[in-house]
Amino acid sequence: MKKIRIIWHLFPWYVLIIFLSLLTVSWYVSKYTRDFHRDNIGRNLESMAKLVDFDLESGLKGISSSRMDSICVELYARSGIRVTVVGKDGRVAGDSLEESARMENHRDRPEIIKALSGGTGISERMSGTLKRPFLYVAVPLYDQSGLAGAVRTSISMADVNAELRRIQTRILLTGVAVALLSVLLSILISRRISAPLNEMKKGIGHFAANDLDYRIPVYGLAEVGDLAGVINEMASRLQDRIDTVELQRSEQEAVFAAMPGGILVVDDDEKIVRMNPGAAGLLGISGPETIGKMIQEAVRNQHLQKFVAQTLRSEGHIEADFTLFSGSGDVFIQAHGVKLRSDNGNRGTGAVIVLNDVTRIKKLENVRREFVANVSHELKTPITAIKGFVETLMDGAIERAGDAKKFLGIIDRQADRMNGIVRDLLLLAQVERDGEAGDIRFEKANIRKILDEARLICSPQAAERNIIVSVDCDEELEGRVNPALLEQAVINLVENAIKYSNEGGVVKVNAFIESGFLAVDVVDQGCGIAPENLSRIFERFFRIDKARSRKLGGTGLGLAIVKHIAAVHGGFVHAESGLGTGSAFRLRIPLNPHGLNGQTKN
Repeated sequence: MKKIRIIWHLFPWYVLIIFLSLLTVSWYVSKYTRDFHRDNIGRNLESMAKLVDFDLESGLKGISSSRMDSICVELYARSGIRVTVVGKDGRVAGDSLEESARMENHRDRPEIIKALSGGTGISERMSGTLKRPFLYVAVPLYDQSGLAGAVRTSISMADVNAELRRIQTRILLTGVAVALLSVLLSILISRRISAPLNEMKKGIGHFAANDLDYRIPVYGLAEVGDLAGVINEMASRLQDRIDTVELQRSEQEAVFAAMPGGILVVDDDEKIVRMNPGAAGLLGISGPETIGKMIQEAVRNQHLQKFVAQTLRSEGHIEADFTLFSGSGDVFIQAHGVKLRSDNGNRGTGAVIVLNDVTRIKKLENVRREFVANVSHELKTPITAIKGFVETLMDGAIERAGDAKKFLGIIDRQADRMNGIVRDLLLLAQVERDGEAGDIRFEKANIRKILDEARLICSPQAAERNIIVSVDCDEELEGRVNPALLEQAVINLVENAIKYSNEGGVVKVNAFIESGFLAVDVVDQGCGIAPENLSRIFERFFRIDKARSRKLGGTGLGLAIVKHIAAVHGGFVHAESGLGTGSAFRLRIPLNPHGLNGQTKN
């Protein structure tokens, strides 16, 4: 059975009663008003007819039709009431609005019939002469010989009917307003009755949704108020008990979620019982969706599956290292497992697996090993050369002036190469250290001066290879930078471009504003870089052509330094190149360097 709200049980009856009441009142008032006006007008017309009767007391004899018409017209002009004088034979003797001679016999008119019979006749109908509704009142007219005819007075009901329609319209509008107000009041009354029940329903809905702090309003109705009070008391006691349980649970959850690494709890059947967000993130699964599933179903990793099985079989704590494979790369895991026991210690209840992500540590170890290997390799060549030529000199070559000078020159160049490597390593370490510590200071500087100074420093190297270094930069261009570091970055880019450009080429240095960044581009016409090497050229000690790089005196750290200088400025650097088409190194530094670690000097 369809449920109907209380308001819809009461509201239609309210509306029906109001409608019938208003309909009855409107009909009665309209009828009463019309009857009142009709009776009032009838009395006035009757009085006017009797006055005319008094004026014509001598009868109709001796008065011509034209004279009688004039008398009627004069009366109409003074009173606005049409007057018609009718003889006892029904012939019209005079009229206010028409010539009596042209009017038809009125003996058949109801009011005339009544008047000629000695009474007062009243009739309301459409005038056959004027084609308008009129109210007619006729009284008998007597002379000395007796009944001489009748005097009829009439007035148009068009204005009266229009006024009645206006009154009816007002009554209707007032009735509609009263009806709307009554409907509104009925709705308010219905809601006042249903509101307590709705509030109780709403409150129980809150309680069902675990909102036990909500309280149902207690209304004045005794029965409803008592019931609301009892429900509120029940909710309060239930809330106290739930709060105690939730406090204990939240403490456990806080410890569980805050523990470093991932925590995975399985039962004796290897089904997942609980896991913290760390474990879900490491395993790449959704924690809530995997609860209750077998470990083999939730995680497709044989190493973890075997480790869980081994932990459940073990009596103590075990450890293992394995790799998880994900879309973003391999994740190195260090796992610890321990079996859970029941309170009496006789029965196993599952196991706890702790997973620690040691990927970053592994990568740092690899970077450290690669760095040590690269530095050792870079230093080994010049050290070997220096040691070999020193031994040659000690074996007697020093006595030969020509050979001695040649060997000492080689030793000098190798020493310079070692010095360059050490210098670049120290510079790179300093940039990283100062950037992390926030010790780099930034100031508003003229970019054109920095670029010109870098070109001047690189000019000897460019002159040796007959290479032109051009600078295209607005004289007034400014940026908030560390001038020394920016100059070093530009020097490294220009030196790199000179080394890999053909003799007689051109290296262009352009600086401009681009999308909120200070842009510095260094473009050469050299041999270019293969696409597969573009992503690695900013790595430390990475060389595209190792033999050529060492021959040109490169340390393999110049572009790595540029990358770190861009980073401490909050910017970035990237390269665009192709084999045989030259290269373009594009350095971008934000004009408003918010969030920089270093201080800003105004």
